[in-house]
Amino acid sequence: MPSSIDSKIPSALHDLPTPEPESPMRPRKPYRFSTLCATVENPDMKDQYGSSSIPIYQTATFKGVSGEYDYTRSGNPTRTHLQHHIAKISSAAHAFTVSSGMACLDVILRLLKPGDEIIAGDDLYGGTNRLLTYIRTHVGVTVHHVDTTKPSTLHPLLHPDKTAMVLLESPTNPLLKICDIATISKDVKERAPNAIVVVDNTMMSPYLQRPLEHGADIVYDSATKYLSGHHDLMAGAVTCNRDDLAKQIAFTINSVGNALTPIDSFLLLRGIKTLALRMDRQQATAQLVAEYLHSLGFRVNYPGIESHPGREIHNRIANGNGAVLSFETESKSLSEKIVGGTRLWGISVSFGAVNSLISMPCVMSHASIDAATRAERGLPEDLIRLCVGIEDPNDLIDDLERALIAAGAIALDVVQNKYVRVEQLANGEAIVQAVQRLRVHDANDLTENREWFVSAPGKVILFGEHAVVHGVTAIAASVDLRCFGLTTPRNDEKLSVHFHDIDGFYQEWDIDSLPWNAVTPVALGEEHPEVLDSKLMEALLLGPLASLGDDKKQARVASLTFLYMYMILTRGDKKPSFDFSARATLPVGAGLGSSASFSACAATTLLLIHKRITPPSLPPPSSTATGHIHTSYQGRRALPPAFAEEVNRWAFVSEKILHGNPSGVDNSVAVYGGALAYTRAGFARKSGMEPIQGFKSLKFLLTNSKVPRDTKKLVAGVGEKKVNEPELVNSILDSIQIISDEARRALADPELPRGTLLAALSALINENHSYLATLGVSHPSLEKIREQTSAPYGLSTKLTGAGGGGCAVTLIPDDFKEDTLKALINNLLEEGFQPYHTSVGGSGLGMLSPYAEHRSGGQVTPPETPAADSSQVIIKENLEPLRPSFENKSVTELSEWAEGLGRWLYV
Repeated sequence: MPSSIDSKIPSALHDLPTPEPESPMRPRKPYRFSTLCATVENPDMKDQYGSSSIPIYQTATFKGVSGEYDYTRSGNPTRTHLQHHIAKISSAAHAFTVSSGMACLDVILRLLKPGDEIIAGDDLYGGTNRLLTYIRTHVGVTVHHVDTTKPSTLHPLLHPDKTAMVLLESPTNPLLKICDIATISKDVKERAPNAIVVVDNTMMSPYLQRPLEHGADIVYDSATKYLSGHHDLMAGAVTCNRDDLAKQIAFTINSVGNALTPIDSFLLLRGIKTLALRMDRQQATAQLVAEYLHSLGFRVNYPGIESHPGREIHNRIANGNGAVLSFETESKSLSEKIVGGTRLWGISVSFGAVNSLISMPCVMSHASIDAATRAERGLPEDLIRLCVGIEDPNDLIDDLERALIAAGAIALDVVQNKYVRVEQLANGEAIVQAVQRLRVHDANDLTENREWFVSAPGKVILFGEHAVVHGVTAIAASVDLRCFGLTTPRNDEKLSVHFHDIDGFYQEWDIDSLPWNAVTPVALGEEHPEVLDSKLMEALLLGPLASLGDDKKQARVASLTFLYMYMILTRGDKKPSFDFSARATLPVGAGLGSSASFSACAATTLLLIHKRITPPSLPPPSSTATGHIHTSYQGRRALPPAFAEEVNRWAFVSEKILHGNPSGVDNSVAVYGGALAYTRAGFARKSGMEPIQGFKSLKFLLTNSKVPRDTKKLVAGVGEKKVNEPELVNSILDSIQIISDEARRALADPELPRGTLLAALSALINENHSYLATLGVSHPSLEKIREQTSAPYGLSTKLTGAGGGGCAVTLIPDDFKEDTLKALINNLLEEGFQPYHTSVGGSGLGMLSPYAEHRSGGQVTPPETPAADSSQVIIKENLEPLRPSFENKSVTELSEWAEGLGRWLYV
């Protein structure tokens, strides 16, 4: 048990004044923790009436112009008393109280700036994970999740300049993992001196653990839990010793106005007085409950159990084991029965109150973490968390035992005359779970039990925008900004999607709850009908997607596309369970074909999982016996035409769902890459798409104006202008056709000198843009980009796509100096634009090779050729799953990381 505050903290800060010793031979000792908790005393704030309880200053304002308080948002006497008291019991120089534990983390994370990196644990409270995901998506902060039980796992990620924060929980919630706060704090100070070590201490409270004493810079508690102890208020507490951090935290709290109210400050102060008393009872009972469950044979997570792997470290840092524990049953349905069968244990999220609570984190407190991520982080779906209160321990154990008996988890062994655990084989669930844990799979099921990682490029219209609607040939090419799609097995009869670029949207569905009665699957080898299945579309919109309103329109249509293709591709009763995550390095909604590259990725992964396409076999190696010589093309042209054609057909179906009446250009570029010429049907010229053979990659600067555009309105405007001014518009359309023909011939001519090609394209770009401006589809922002790139750089720029905002394309000559390019990019950034230096005309659809010899990181599929007499193959386990890194890499890191995983196979 804790006895007194660490003597290393300056005692003058918060120690209570004590009477002078009655005799020099018998000096008084510092008050112990429980005395400090119960005795609220601030020598600098004596109550004028000698009140034995801190008054509630229930006021918004204070009179006067030079007093200590003026406005309760900025300061309040009741809150000051509380904060002084919390600092005193936390070994802290500064304490702040806000409206909740998550408000604490929000305030702390505001210390970060775009480009910073956080290292956090892999077993975190669901709300913490949700907020970290938000700042990664919206603030530009990189988040790394690691196993913090091993300090060495942080070392590769600690960077002296980039690492800004290390976020720890110990014990973690809900797996009760222990991290060595002292060692990690020391390592961080040595390897990244400017980084801040932050500890969520909610599971322990200051009574049992004070991380500031072990090197942490900031500690926060959800005071809703143990500090309050009664679940009758929401509050959070932040403590630190550094004056500079305290100043920043105080500024943020005052600015955003989330400081704790006077009445809640009073209630929290009252709750803290009994903290030690409550915790003593709660953790003593928790120890008895943990030992009871452990004796039955359940896997129990609690540092008070001797076999707990972090017990030695925990005992060195903490003064007790806490009152939260968790255990596993190996059956989700059994766990649900146990939780539902209790009476004294309340089914609820949260912990720390005088009343005992029971929950299943994966469906309650941690449900906001998607199932695939939970599985990767080792969070069992069957996990039960117990939060022990102050009831009589015999009553609590009796109630739990009755629930275990009723659920069939334990039964009376007559021979031993005691209850023992029953091996769970009901419905075959335990067998299924055991099989899932084995890394042995039938060779025919590999497509369902591995990660598939694919990518597809965006596209840019080089010539012929708008005119293409009126029968003019358009020239389109791929850009080396890509969408990436990753599927991860779930094996829990659920399907989920994570669209990072649509506000981090995540959704999961029970596969059996999808409207299967509305689907007419497309048979293997057949093509999708010309018209979309309206019955299935309506059933999906009114069923699993009904909760997504117009505020989530983008997410709704993307989810509709994915579910539609998943269901219509399903063969028989085989309904694979997996997660599909999509991220892009190209801007979404800027006219660069982001939806088509998404469609290509979704179509490829779904076709692979439904076994409608298969990756190409490895070619036979060179052989001295036969004289065969194998020439490696490093993955180029590795995906055969039939593979690409099938993907393109289904990518076009996806585009139909997303856009209604697509041309097919965008998805074709996303699949085949390179460049193509497209002429719309219904006009005098020959219609269709033709690849431009011999197209050589070109360097471009794509600049996103960040101005939203209304494509339909712009297209309609050109149509109206054609009606009102037919002679002018028709002459412009004829001129643009000449430009497209010239560009097509130049791009396809292998003998045309590079310099001549670039000079010709530069002139055609300027000419094309002038015609588009005359048609009224430019925008002041696009003209500003043209102006910035023209003088003094002498570059040619035009709008691309619908115009009216969106993107502009600038041709970059081969000999353009790197320093000059950087200066141009900085100028555009200063004007509020977002430039992307990229190449045009590169590879199309790509897939990370499934073969072990091609891989340098990530999960691996079976060897190239299984033994002839074996129907089973072993999946190698020496490489980590891709998903954690895929989720956490920044946009700037994503492409390089993906390339570094090994060989990619391209169309």
